[in-house]
Amino acid sequence: MGLLSDPNRRQVLTNLLTRMNTPLCFMCYIAGVSWFMGLAFEPFILQTYTSENAMGSTMVDENFVYGDRALSYAREFSAHGKKAGEMPVEWLVKTMSGLGLETHTQTFSRTLPFPDEMRERYMVKGTNVYGILRASRAASTESIVLSTPVGIRQNSQAAGLLLALASYFRVSVPGQIHWAKDIVFLFNEHDMIGMEAWLEAYHDVNVTDINSSVMEGRAGAIQAAVTIEISSDVITSFDISIEGLNGQLPNLDLVNLFASFCQKNGVLCTIQGKLPRLDGETLDGYIHSLHTMLLMVLKQGSGKSQGDHGLFLRYHIEAVTIRGINSFHQYKFDMVTVGKVFEGVVRKLNNLLEKLHQSYFFYLLPSLSRFVSIGYYMPAFGFLILILLLRALDLWIRLSKVEPACAQDCAAENVRPSFLSIMTPIFICHVMGLALYYVPLLCQGTATEHFPISETEAVVLTSIAIYVAGLALPHSTQSASLPAEQAVQGWMTLKLIAILYLALLLGCITLINFSLGFILAVTLIPAAALAQPEPHRMLNALFLILMSPGTTLLMCIYLYHELAEYPVTLLECWQLLLQAVAESILDHHLYGCIVYPIIVFFIYPSWLLLWNVVFWN
Repeated sequence: MGLLSDPNRRQVLTNLLTRMNTPLCFMCYIAGVSWFMGLAFEPFILQTYTSENAMGSTMVDENFVYGDRALSYAREFSAHGKKAGEMPVEWLVKTMSGLGLETHTQTFSRTLPFPDEMRERYMVKGTNVYGILRASRAASTESIVLSTPVGIRQNSQAAGLLLALASYFRVSVPGQIHWAKDIVFLFNEHDMIGMEAWLEAYHDVNVTDINSSVMEGRAGAIQAAVTIEISSDVITSFDISIEGLNGQLPNLDLVNLFASFCQKNGVLCTIQGKLPRLDGETLDGYIHSLHTMLLMVLKQGSGKSQGDHGLFLRYHIEAVTIRGINSFHQYKFDMVTVGKVFEGVVRKLNNLLEKLHQSYFFYLLPSLSRFVSIGYYMPAFGFLILILLLRALDLWIRLSKVEPACAQDCAAENVRPSFLSIMTPIFICHVMGLALYYVPLLCQGTATEHFPISETEAVVLTSIAIYVAGLALPHSTQSASLPAEQAVQGWMTLKLIAILYLALLLGCITLINFSLGFILAVTLIPAAALAQPEPHRMLNALFLILMSPGTTLLMCIYLYHELAEYPVTLLECWQLLLQAVAESILDHHLYGCIVYPIIVFFIYPSWLLLWNVVFWN
């Protein structure tokens, strides 16, 4: 306190801070990125463990023997699906009723805001079929969901496995009537749209404007859910997908539970499609872990659910998606072994006395045996956000030392920018964000009438046109040149507001979705720190464009395919960018993904403010 109250010492401190500001910012950036990269080194992070005592895998003896029945059900499902030309609803209802399940159907429909050209759908109509195995030892107060998204040629083996499990659970082993929770076997059509319709009807809400029939039968409150996707008779491994809507993650105990049962039954289990390695302390092992962690960061940062399980997380239901993989030909597992894994998982979830809550909800996974908790990865973001605070403090110190260049009796206020000159670019930048959100959907019909393009192309190209049009903002927000003193004070004041605004935004985004916040921080913070109209305006503008949200998305797409070992050319990357823009808009309107509105309402206007700083008159 004495250091700050003494004017001489305070002057020395402010001079030191101003002089050392750039080196400190550079050191913070290197420290933040290095900290994050070091999180993939196994000796630095924690080993996974199960926090819930009731989840120990050694307490269950699996006896599933209906492997051939599962394959038989799969063939029948596929044959009836091809015959009907759609999901075989009647056959499913008849088969599930014959197994003794309480069977119901639910119809739904949804009109998309514009056609989904990737899946070739616009008016979506479908039927969900679900059967309930009532608990024999308890009232219907709690339940577990086993689901699979099905179609004509989609996941027929998963459908057969679910029917075989239903048959086995219904008959059970004599003397082992152990089910204390209802078990729901759900077959949803049209992947996530069908799942969203079922969940909204089950919880009696309507948040995405899906039209669906009234739910005829309900089980208890859903405690956990497992979505199964298997499209091959040969299973070489299972891959766990955990990234949910808006970056939500399931409780880590659920991930550890499935991994432990795979290990117990000798089944290969992967994360992000990467094989497990035992040499985590070597350079090759570190690079492998880093690739796995970066893939998770890119998937989580997209805000897109990587499976139907992501919609369960919105309702505080812990869920994962398990995909059967047929890629590693040196391994092979039959349906009996696969069934034992899922039997064990359901048996352990059946033993839960309360919802999963003891383990972590905020984490990164460089491998299935190691995890990075929130206390380990947040300092990396802290170093980056410190750069903005240092820059803001430097600007505040420089603004407080106003030295008018006019006569000595000139008031300091004469060289300070007017309120209107600062608020005008802030207002117009946010108007551009509103236009980027509303105009593409409102003008898609007009665009298709005047140009030979589809509705999807109209939405995407209009969005890109509005995004690029923002580059002309400095010419519309600054109609008259200002005196030199006011110009300097003007861009410094606007930059101070912009970087404080950006710091607040990134802090809030990181609390919701760390991966998205960190990706934006790594790219936007250096651009924000360097943005100024002089002495190298064009270099600063070029760097700002390279760090813009659109360019960041393009770089993330390219990096993802490189890490996933599916490299793409620059032209293919551009096509994937257009596809990603369309899917982000659809995901927002269909499922409530918030990444798109966050970018257009907040991040894009914040970047435009920095663009105005660079081109300040």
